[in-house]
Amino acid sequence: MPSVPRSKSTKKSSERSAPAPAPRKATDDAALIDDIRLLGRILGDVIRDQEGADSFELVEKVRTLSVAFRRDADQSADRALKQLLKGLSAAQTVQVIRAFTYFSHLANLAEDRHLIRRRTEAERAGEAIDGSLDVALARIRKAGVTADEVVGTLAHSYLSPVLTAHPTEVQRKSILDAERGIAQLLTARDEIKQRQALFAGQKDTLTPRELDENEALLRTRVVQLWQTRLLRFTKLTVADEIENALSYYEATFLREIPKVYAALEKALGAEHIASFFRMGQWIGGDRDGNPNVTAETLEYALRRQCELALRHYLTEVHYLGGELSMSATLVDVTVEMQALAEASPDPNEHRHDEPYRRALTGIYARLAATLRDLTGGVAARHAVAPQNPYKSAEEFLADLRTIEESLVDKHGGVLLDQRLRPLMRAVEVFGFHLATVDLRQSSDKHEAVVADLLAVARIEPAYADLSEEHKQALLLKLLNDARPLRVPGASYQPLTVSEVAIFQQALESHRRYGRAAIRHYIISHTETVSDLLEAMVLQKEVGLLRGTLQEDAVCDLIVVPLFETIADLRNAAPIVRAVYELPGVRAMIQRSGGEQDIMLGYSDSNKDGGIFTSNWELYRAGMALVTLFDEMNEGRKDGIRLRMFHGRGGTVGRGGGPSYQAILAQPPGTVRGQLRLTEQGEVIGSKYANREIGRRNLETLVAATLEATFLGSTKSAPAAFINAASTISQASMDAYRALVYETPGFVDYFFGSTPIREIAELNIGSRPASRNPMRNIEDLRAVPWSFSWGQCRLTINGWYGFGSAIQAFLGEAKDSAGRKEREALLQKMYAQWPFFRTLLSNMDMVLAKSDLQLAARYAELVGERKLRQKVFSMIEAEWRRTSDALTLITGAKQRLEGNAELQRSVRHRFPYIDPLHHLQVELMRRFRGGDGSERLQRGIHLSINGVAAGLRNTG
Repeated sequence: MPSVPRSKSTKKSSERSAPAPAPRKATDDAALIDDIRLLGRILGDVIRDQEGADSFELVEKVRTLSVAFRRDADQSADRALKQLLKGLSAAQTVQVIRAFTYFSHLANLAEDRHLIRRRTEAERAGEAIDGSLDVALARIRKAGVTADEVVGTLAHSYLSPVLTAHPTEVQRKSILDAERGIAQLLTARDEIKQRQALFAGQKDTLTPRELDENEALLRTRVVQLWQTRLLRFTKLTVADEIENALSYYEATFLREIPKVYAALEKALGAEHIASFFRMGQWIGGDRDGNPNVTAETLEYALRRQCELALRHYLTEVHYLGGELSMSATLVDVTVEMQALAEASPDPNEHRHDEPYRRALTGIYARLAATLRDLTGGVAARHAVAPQNPYKSAEEFLADLRTIEESLVDKHGGVLLDQRLRPLMRAVEVFGFHLATVDLRQSSDKHEAVVADLLAVARIEPAYADLSEEHKQALLLKLLNDARPLRVPGASYQPLTVSEVAIFQQALESHRRYGRAAIRHYIISHTETVSDLLEAMVLQKEVGLLRGTLQEDAVCDLIVVPLFETIADLRNAAPIVRAVYELPGVRAMIQRSGGEQDIMLGYSDSNKDGGIFTSNWELYRAGMALVTLFDEMNEGRKDGIRLRMFHGRGGTVGRGGGPSYQAILAQPPGTVRGQLRLTEQGEVIGSKYANREIGRRNLETLVAATLEATFLGSTKSAPAAFINAASTISQASMDAYRALVYETPGFVDYFFGSTPIREIAELNIGSRPASRNPMRNIEDLRAVPWSFSWGQCRLTINGWYGFGSAIQAFLGEAKDSAGRKEREALLQKMYAQWPFFRTLLSNMDMVLAKSDLQLAARYAELVGERKLRQKVFSMIEAEWRRTSDALTLITGAKQRLEGNAELQRSVRHRFPYIDPLHHLQVELMRRFRGGDGSERLQRGIHLSINGVAAGLRNTG
């Protein structure tokens, strides 16, 4: 099975640990190569044992030809590979696809382990690592910012990654669980090797046996993977998506987030930092385009989140009781601690002199009763019966603080850090709700519901036909009327019933789980002021908004406009300004907490105008909004706090790319300790499935937010930069739209050359792939649009239009001297402007992952030869123009020159993704030719899974 060349390393370990090697050399990859070879060998053995020698030899032959073509550009190998794959039966094809798909998954695990290994080595060597807390805080200190100033700022900060459901999430939880087991064994293997190196030459070492046992366990896990179904037989439900997301809390968030806080406190020398870092969730509350999300799914999501949090607390309290075994005959406790122990219903005489244990037994009983009352669940252990449930997470936290204060006061402080303080931090961060669930719905749905309510109440029979001015006047009148709109006993449209039920469930969730359970109400496709007022009216209907705008209105949910298309982004600041100028609105928001989230969507703007224009319009919208709020808050002590919410996806075309650089590239003043951003699909798995990598990524979000807040420029970019970017943006959008929207037959090319039709049939999400059944690019959801281009290795949404734009920008120069001047300006923008540099870096990554040769294979699926040649030649020419433009501006003659880590990934991974592409094309050809067999469809879907796993950021 897959193997890689042996490293030719002769470097000694002492040389490897020398400080700051820059750049790292290929010899640093020896451990990665060893892991890939090991996992590939084990997988090969499993295939031979499970499927037979012929299957193993077939996979090896495909691998050998693919590697020869990829690494040596061997055209004869390419022809032989194509001939071989065309001759495979459906059964053979599925076997080969399974082999390379599983190898992609295993290679991911090896790379993840190597990333942790390299990071650890770098930290030991004292290297400065961008994205680490230590480096961020060192830079902040160097800038003259004190630790107290940082702590003070964090007291008013809010940072939240928000997990969202994703129609291209192709992982099953069973696969994730098995892969976590393999990851743990790879970690254990490193530890064994470290002991082996430490005790080399000594007798009686057991390390070889331990390595053999470790390999045997790895083999067991790989067999489990091979015999576990990769694909779902039925379409993913919202409940399935909720459970998948919750697995990351169990694996990473519940334990690693408290560690991030502890590291930050230690680095700042602070006793306690406010809990500014929280988790968010869309799954269960995001109804935009997903009819499967209802009040029932929202209730299920919150109940399951509560259950997960409480069961974590119960487990920690149980173990804490085992650890705090101090006897009152040996140590004193505070009066408050003694009272807590006396209040415990614990009758056990063996614990009579153990006040901490008695108190924790009582706490456990109260938590168990809370679990029963809030979720219907039953606690696993019962020293005493569940009783006296906690009314809130704060009440539970108060009991834990009583224990903490007693330990500190009575010489037990050393016992705090292992379990009690991480538990207390978890309660502060996760409460009884675990994560804040956002509600989201499209503005046209709100309009329809309000129209129905008004018609039934005989106030306005045709609300949707009113002008924007008349809508606003009517909505303001309703918000100044204390009476609800609903008529008891009246019949309403099903949409109205379901939407009002969502708001009622939100109100009930606040009562059960606390106000943090639901904080935000997001309005997709915000285009007018009335879009925001409608959401306020619907809150008023159930009591989430109380009082009147003219007097004392308070709104429980932050109404969050989502600006998505290019037109919407350009109108963002004017719309928000107009809302705040309405009588009573600002005062209500101030009374309600003084916070305003505004969400910027990366997907539709990219589908509208391409990568550069999307990013530029997002940048401009951010600048305009900051200017607006600075103006509104000037001279006021009760300013409204602006928080940007970035709707990033996995691909660069949807806002993907390294989070650290992306945060630092935000316009000046847009962070200020306030930030939310979405995490989606396979990106969640790659970032958070492994707890160590998860903690690194969490630290990176904190570090980038700190640097952007304290070190970010307060000045806008130079006018020359702004003007150049505007010019490039217009030319880039023109080139992109010329291809996507103005080229006759482009829709046919897209549907023919990508697996969009097959993706729509794959059971990989609860949300439909398109907003309606028509074959229009406008109606297609941005996620399957991006995912499809990634599968065929073009990913035009990540680069198309930039090359033409740069060519036009330089071509506008009057002479060669003018051209040189413009080239110098572009190079200066790259060197000095984080926005421009990050965008070009992301384009560089996408181009490196693109493959015109493989894409040409997919183009062969387009039936009309002239259309195929015309569109593909346009794409190919623009690819070359964009690559040339990047070389000119960055000075890098090859892609990924500045990203050794991704270069390594491409070198080791891509030769084994190629067979999946070839097989996918062949199977799509057969499927579209009329072969609808279940085995063939399964093969296509397996190849989609394998390619997605291999590319990692595809949707």
